[in-house]
Amino acid sequence: MKYLNIEFKKHDYLAMFFVVISALIYSVNMNTFVSSANLFPAGFSGIARLSSELIYSIFNFRISFSVFFFLMNISITFFVFTKLGRKFAIFSIIWFTFTTIFTAILPKFMITDDFLLNSVFGGIINGFAIGIALKNNASSGGTDFIAIYMSIKKNMPMWNYMMGLNAVILIIAGISFGWEKSLYSIIYQYASTQVINSMHNRYKLSNLFIVTEKSDEVAQAFYKTCRHGITKINVEGEHSHKPKIMLFTTINSYQLPAVINAVKNADPKVFITVNRSEKIVGNYYQKPLE
Repeated sequence: MKYLNIEFKKHDYLAMFFVVISALIYSVNMNTFVSSANLFPAGFSGIARLSSELIYSIFNFRISFSVFFFLMNISITFFVFTKLGRKFAIFSIIWFTFTTIFTAILPKFMITDDFLLNSVFGGIINGFAIGIALKNNASSGGTDFIAIYMSIKKNMPMWNYMMGLNAVILIIAGISFGWEKSLYSIIYQYASTQVINSMHNRYKLSNLFIVTEKSDEVAQAFYKTCRHGITKINVEGEHSHKPKIMLFTTINSYQLPAVINAVKNADPKVFITVNRSEKIVGNYYQKPLE
């Protein structure tokens, strides 16, 4: 089916379901661990919460976090449509719209009054929720859009670099509400970032060294799985003195399971080593966001 000139397939509707589940998990976390410890999350969530708390402390009048969060995210949607992918933008709008609704209607309650436990477990759950969204072609909006855009440009994950941008939020929060809350928020943001990094493999690159006697069959199986180039090198087994072919390529880490399975089916005796690639300089095909 098509909406807004975007074709949606069956798997897209399943992805939408997980995006909504992600928004629900994120919202429950905001109304429990984050609100209990008065933490300040990263990105637009942190700015929205900080704005809400500052207005309340100055004017004794509260504007809901949900209002700030939705308005800031909807304002950057045009950038996502033009620079990233339309389907990705639609899924992200679904995410932050349901997050806005869930955080507004779900009750706030305390699980523990321990600041450290709230920071660690809140950060882990936050990262898990955002990781689910990213795996299903969505994001939590805001600075995530910037991180994803820069990851595409640099061909490397940029999530850790976004920690620097969040320092401003924590400094303002520390000055306004006490440094203890800001320091615990750093723990929260660090835990969240590490979980996101472990779950989101789209911009992590892996080098594959494939030694085989069936290079043509292996190459064809590889090309059916993903769209990357291969360098072919003639080698010889030192022990057997048999001629072999070593194929070298770089792929996205999320493609690894499918590629390895396809290559092993083409040559059950293949030998493969996998190494992490920190950065690529030069032409490299990165499948665009839909």
